[in-house]
Amino acid sequence: MPALCRDCLTPFQTGARCPACRSPRIVAHPELDQLSIAHMDCDAFYASVEKRDNPDLRDKPVIVGGGQRGVVSTACYLARIKGVRSAMPMFQALKLCPEAVVVKPRFSAYIEASRAIRAMMEEMTPAIEPLSLDEAFLDLTGTTRLHGAPPAVMLARLTKRMEDELGLTGSVGLSHNKFLAKIASDLDKPRGFSVIGQAETQAFLARQPVRVIWGVGTATQAALEKAGIRGIADLLRWDRQDLMARFGQMGERLYHLARGEDRRRVSRDAGLKSISKETTFFEDTVDPDILDGHIWRLAEQVADRAKAKALSGRTVTLKLKRGDFQLVTRRHSLPDPTQLTDRIYRAAKELFDHAGVVGPFRLIGVGISDLAPEAAADLSRDLLDPDAGQRAKAERATDAIRARFGAGAIIKGRSLR
Repeated sequence: MPALCRDCLTPFQTGARCPACRSPRIVAHPELDQLSIAHMDCDAFYASVEKRDNPDLRDKPVIVGGGQRGVVSTACYLARIKGVRSAMPMFQALKLCPEAVVVKPRFSAYIEASRAIRAMMEEMTPAIEPLSLDEAFLDLTGTTRLHGAPPAVMLARLTKRMEDELGLTGSVGLSHNKFLAKIASDLDKPRGFSVIGQAETQAFLARQPVRVIWGVGTATQAALEKAGIRGIADLLRWDRQDLMARFGQMGERLYHLARGEDRRRVSRDAGLKSISKETTFFEDTVDPDILDGHIWRLAEQVADRAKAKALSGRTVTLKLKRGDFQLVTRRHSLPDPTQLTDRIYRAAKELFDHAGVVGPFRLIGVGISDLAPEAAADLSRDLLDPDAGQRAKAERATDAIRARFGAGAIIKGRSLR
């Protein structure tokens, strides 16, 4: 059986240890040299960046997120052992793990690390479909002759370079389609490398619960359970037409995925549909200066992420949640896409001023959608705002200074409110 050492990258036949370096970190599979669709997911990405940049945090449980009324963005594995999970309210996370160190997100650092990982991926294949800053699909079909090594070796080389050069770890799933590669990457985290081959697909899936299917959340899972469907084995007993009659288009999707059938291609253009950021306040607020400052900071974070991904957005969205949990969303379409903080902020601020909603507010969010390449961004002139061009030039100059000297080199006074 083909095997590979993940430490020294030596290929060999099956054994408990690498014959070259004696490492037990090996991956072995009958189809190891034949599969080429992969999913790479960084391990606790935000928390890992924080631990890398601050060695004092290395042996401590770390939670990246907001204040007492915020939510968890990422938790390291020491915190996850205590039950802390992403999107969990911060107060609940701290009850489970009171000794945790809470760190505010530093998106500029995460974007920088993501760019470095993406550059390594680009050396392997142009067929990359990013899902977020810390995960992506890769199609390495036909790259064996180019690199002189099969995809499995190149993927092991990628994660080794990430550790050696960036101090970050990732887990790889390798299979024959995107659905199975995504499942495989979750099987052995952290620092995992799991393979699901063609021959074992049916038997493997038949043992899995329906929640492993991408897109089956709490509501869908509850609807499936009402129909007596708890595992994929239950799905396999349903006829395709019956599933469609009961669950619509989702039924057809479930029918094919339960059989390991996924024809989606790895596409560079199939990733993000929107870019957004939100914040939950420690206390409900109606203070216009505080709200204005948050709108600017959120617009800046959205713009930074859009620039990092070479994207722009035509539609600006404002999200507000009142103290009584009433959720209000407002949208505005721009004449052309933008990736500038200034334009995103001004559109979001206008939406806020005309939202017709009375506070106090506990959450505010800003986002862009209808995404387009950055080459399409900010091409038109606003005749009603002759200073817009100068502000755009100033923002680009600010970006250059921050890229060279750090995110804190220049700070807009508005963001200090």
